[in-house]
Order: sequence, then structure tokens, then C-alpha cells
Amino acid sequence: MSFSIQDARLSDLVSRIPVFENVKKITPLGGGLTNMNYRVETATGTYVMRVSDSKSGLLGINRENERINTMKAHEAGVGASVIDSLIKENVLVISWIEAKTLHAENIHKEEGLLRRIAVSMKKLHNGPAFQGEFYFPVIRKKYLQAVIENNYFLPDQYKQLEPLILQLEQLIKEKPEPFVPCNNDLLAENFMDDGKKIWIIDYEYSGQNEASFDLGNLAGELFLNEEETTILCDTYWQEHSPSKIARAMAWSMIARYGWVLWASIQEAVSPIDFDFRTWGLKKWNSVLPELEGEHYQKVLNQLK
Repeated sequence: MSFSIQDARLSDLVSRIPVFENVKKITPLGGGLTNMNYRVETATGTYVMRVSDSKSGLLGINRENERINTMKAHEAGVGASVIDSLIKENVLVISWIEAKTLHAENIHKEEGLLRRIAVSMKKLHNGPAFQGEFYFPVIRKKYLQAVIENNYFLPDQYKQLEPLILQLEQLIKEKPEPFVPCNNDLLAENFMDDGKKIWIIDYEYSGQNEASFDLGNLAGELFLNEEETTILCDTYWQEHSPSKIARAMAWSMIARYGWVLWASIQEAVSPIDFDFRTWGLKKWNSVLPELEGEHYQKVLNQLK
């Protein structure tokens, strides 16, 4: 290997992956909150290497599921291909996608982007079944237990408002949707646009789940308004269904409420230099007025 890498651990990992035999350049990629990502350029191609922290298991991440489900997403036609992996070291090597990484502002401003995203989500959900399940009410309760047991940060009123979330979760449980292969972490940056189709990346939290969670979680991550959420749901379901829109909005509230706990855990255990508390409080400050206001009651009535 002719390329010099200053980081000894990174150098060791690269040396053990055959496709990296002739490395020309390694560039860190930003954006990962549970892993470090690198663009690796070789004489024969370009790849992404994902190096994950072992403590990510606290967050409900299963790295074997991630590897297998990344392969299945590729089979579905929306994900990168898996090139190699070092299972014990939590390293995954995938193909490089030549496309523009999306950001929330792109989706809010560019007409038609939400509809194109919905099409790719449908393609993923119609693809090969994923390994494992990721049902957020179960995950959320595990997060809450970890936060309470370790005395991690919780915003004021957090526990007092949990009965509202439990009521939404119960109504959803009473009328279940079939489980399909879901990404379960659809923030804007996990979509890439090559001009022809929207790619979906990052399958850390992937598993069988209901489609409305992916829709609602995306709406929450992007802070979509009601009109935008309606466009997303109408395109996905190929009809206007107030009950499906309400279900996505319910999941949006549940997800933002739950990801606050994720941020508290990450603040305590993550080696990544990132302001997780501010990230979590942004979720909290967006969902709090919805839970305390008319929006909650409107969604609740439509779910019943």
C-alpha cells in the first residue's frame, strides 16, 4: 500500500481489506453520529468505509443486521452494494454513489423532491424482507430505561408527558400495518439524488417495521408541515387518506419524543465530537407544543 495513513488503527483496517490494496486517497466524510465514514479512492474504484463504535449497541443498532439489510436494500434497487466487511471491528465497505447528498432545505425548496423520495421509499418497502425488527415503542422504552438508570439528561416535563405518547402508541397498536423492510432513520442526509433516482443509504437502524413509521419519522426529521406531510403520504399511498396522514403524524410525534432519549445516551457515551444535547432539544422543542396543543388532539381523534 503506497498511501500513507497517520492514524494507526485506520491504517490497520485498510490493510486488511483486499479491495484497498492500491489506495490513492482517503478522505473523512462528515455527518455520521454513530460512526466515522471515509471516502477511499483506489486505483480501481472509489468506496465508502464505515467504522462504527462498539457502544452503539446501546442504541439498538445491530451491525450484522446493518450489513445484511444494506445488501437487501441494494437488491431492492435503492441502496449501495456491500463490497466487504470486518465484522468484529464493526467495519463495512460499500460502493460509492455518485450523487448529491440531500439536506432539509433542498426538500423544502425543490418542488417534486418529496414525491421522488416517496417513490424510492415505496421501492425499498416493496423489496426483500430485512433481517430483524425495529419497532420504535419497544426501542423507546429501552432508551428511557437506560436514561433513567444512568441519570442521563431529561428535559423538564418529559416523564409527565409520556402518557400522551403511550396513548398514541396504543391506538397504533390496535390497528397494525403489515411490517415491511424499513430504514427507520430517514433524515435528509440519508437520501442521495443522482438526477434520475433517489438513493437511500445508512441502514444502522434498519429492520422490519410498518411503512407509516418511516413516513412519520421522515416528517419529524425534516420538520415537515401538514401540507408537506400530506404530499409525502398521498404520493406514497397513491391516494388521499386522512387516516394514513394522521398515522404518520402520530409516529412523527412519537419518534421526536423518543429520539430525545437517543441524544441523551449519545451525549454520555459517544466518542464523536458533536453537541447531542442541542440536537435532542431541537426535537423536544418541536414536539412539545404539538403534544400540549390542538395538533395532538386532532391526530388522536383521527386515529380512533
